[in-house]
Amino acid sequence: MAHLQELEALTKALSGLGIDEKSLISILGKSDPARRTTFRQRSTHFFIEDERSFERWDDHRINLLRLEFVRFENALVLWAMHPWERDARLVHEALTLVPQSYRVILEIACTRSSEELLGARKAYHSLYDHSIEEDVAIHVTGSERKLLVALVSAYRYEGPKVSEDAAKSEAKLIAKAIKNGDKKNPIDDDEVIRILTTRSKPHLKAIYKHYKEVSGKNINEDIEAADFILKETAECLCNPHAYFSKVVDEAIRNDADHNTKKALTRVIVTRADVDLKEIKEEYNSLYGVPLTQKIDDNANGNYKDLLLALMTRD
Repeated sequence: MAHLQELEALTKALSGLGIDEKSLISILGKSDPARRTTFRQRSTHFFIEDERSFERWDDHRINLLRLEFVRFENALVLWAMHPWERDARLVHEALTLVPQSYRVILEIACTRSSEELLGARKAYHSLYDHSIEEDVAIHVTGSERKLLVALVSAYRYEGPKVSEDAAKSEAKLIAKAIKNGDKKNPIDDDEVIRILTTRSKPHLKAIYKHYKEVSGKNINEDIEAADFILKETAECLCNPHAYFSKVVDEAIRNDADHNTKKALTRVIVTRADVDLKEIKEEYNSLYGVPLTQKIDDNANGNYKDLLLALMTRD
């Protein structure tokens, strides 16, 4: 019975987000050869028996576990960074990943203040001897290039004033571009790009409101079928807490790939000093479970402890 409980504890320690280091040390550190043999033989999702009849690690599993062991380290390093450096490094990594992660680029461009984005651009100069704008222009080759370059170059007005007439007029322009999407992708429309990359966030929220009056549908419903990047951009700009809640939920899912899982660290670390309280409230509203509970159920060890510490700070 004790052996079965140990096996279950080891399996849990090696499953999910992060690694339960304490359990591994307390169980494996004190185990004898016979118990480790039993663990290998019964853990067929970690070990395979080759033609020489001994249990060896599955190479794919080893690679995944290595990523989980460094998840805490990566989160801690990111948390200690200056926010400008952190954003600059995240953008650079997103551009050099295969496949590239456009979501990270637009997320940083759309959810930071004008000064924060300018700071990230300055940090990028110092770190890489290039500008964010030129690297986005070089590395992004599809139809998204024009939008992403304009987003990372933006310095938006951040005051409260909004022209309702202009917002209504631009809502009509966007609605027309989306409805003509079969002839021309809205992401290639210069007016759509101008509006999304230069207008203030209060102005864009007014457009969001007027769009439903003009179109009869929520803008997200129409954009969903038009273009994924455009939809993500609109969500980031107009409803960032719902956007971050969705990204975190995708990262916690059991079937999430490595790049998707990394979003959990990114969101918790980058929003902990900004609006994590509002994100937690939105997540609970959307999914009916507290985000802290979701992380407690799916993460392990020092990684879990760090995330929960960031989420429960005053």
